Amino acid sequence: MARSVARPSLADVLVSQGVVSKQALEGTLRRLDGASATLGQVLVEQGLLSEDQLARALAAQYGLPYDPLTSFQVDPRYYETISVKLMQRFPFIPIADRDGVLTIVIADPQNVLGLDELEILIGKRLELIISSKSAILAALDRSAGSNQALRELEAEYRSVLVKEDERGEEVLTIDHAGEDQSPAVKLLDSILLSAMQRRSSDIHIEAADRATKVKFRVDGILIQAMEPLDIRLHAPLVSRLKVMAELDIAERRVPQDGSFRMRLDRKVVDFRVSILPSVFGESVVVRILDRESITTGVSALKLERLGFNPEDLKRFRRAIMRPYGMILVTGPTGSGKTTTLYAAISEMNTLEDKLITIEDPVEYQFSGVVQIPVNEKKGLTFARGLRSILRHDPDKIMVGEIRDPETAQIAIQSALTGHLVLTTVHANNVFDVIGRFASMGIDAY
Repeated sequence: MARSVARPSLADVLVSQGVVSKQALEGTLRRLDGASATLGQVLVEQGLLSEDQLARALAAQYGLPYDPLTSFQVDPRYYETISVKLMQRFPFIPIADRDGVLTIVIADPQNVLGLDELEILIGKRLELIISSKSAILAALDRSAGSNQALRELEAEYRSVLVKEDERGEEVLTIDHAGEDQSPAVKLLDSILLSAMQRRSSDIHIEAADRATKVKFRVDGILIQAMEPLDIRLHAPLVSRLKVMAELDIAERRVPQDGSFRMRLDRKVVDFRVSILPSVFGESVVVRILDRESITTGVSALKLERLGFNPEDLKRFRRAIMRPYGMILVTGPTGSGKTTTLYAAISEMNTLEDKLITIEDPVEYQFSGVVQIPVNEKKGLTFARGLRSILRHDPDKIMVGEIRDPETAQIAIQSALTGHLVLTTVHANNVFDVIGRFASMGIDAY
């Protein structure tokens, strides 16, 4: 496949299509200097461009057809010769195979080395069609490939349940690599592994009238992870999760919350489990806290990459450098509150100030910052930890979340007595925070 043809730059295509202004592009190109991300990726991250607009611009730049893949289903025969893991890695979808030429839909035609590698792995010449990454992954999710992916992952990975002893040391308690696994254990392991591979933030396991639905939240969007499962698998799946999270298996009438940790192919991952009773059976949501992925992301995290406009960025930087006061980051679940605070901590972390955080859980470890994990089973709540932090001579404090009136009261008093407090509040916008605090009994002044 010839790839050396002279073509216009992506910036020129975007301007000619009227998608992005020259001024916005110039600012992005300056920030892009020396970064590993591509122009398209940065524009999408900044919200200046949608994935679909980027895909259309790349198709125009490379003179390739574009396909939105609406309701597209992958032909099952391709799974016999091409692994789903390979399709998800690039990602791509095969749609036609004629005379030794495989036509595929791909999101990134700029990855020349990747395409060369793909030709070698598949053993065919490639013809390209462009679509967005989200559309490609959604098409794979709609297809039988989801179930095939679970079988491939199950055969490839080892998963080990990890617990901590009283000294905080990891202890291996259950080895899942044996042949005597029950179907429920194998299925749950495969679901967890598949969610990890797709970089999901949450797993939803829901009981319907005659089936169990498994969904993943990927990049903030809830997608169907596989074909609906037989409803008879629901109770064993939930029971298995309860065992792993040390919850009461017999209790099905009240909500339960727990957590567990697994080592998945030499990577330790934390999972938080929330179970609610529903009409057709218990509904489960598992939050995935992949510390290695978070560490990689946070280590490269800068305030400039969060999508602030220049004026707001200056205002926010001035706020986090003040000696006292309170900075509240608000928004719904998954909106990036913790990410924003971590970017701020990265910038504030200097030798001149004592920084202490209390989090549930500690998702990323900062060098030079004292970080305290909440442990409600042992009585260490946000309120109790914050009260102790104030006796530890801090300059700046990060509280993972204000959940109750006591924590809110202590945080506000801390801000009024010479400390800078950064924290988050679950609210749809900044105006709702006032109502939240008023409902907690905080004085208006």
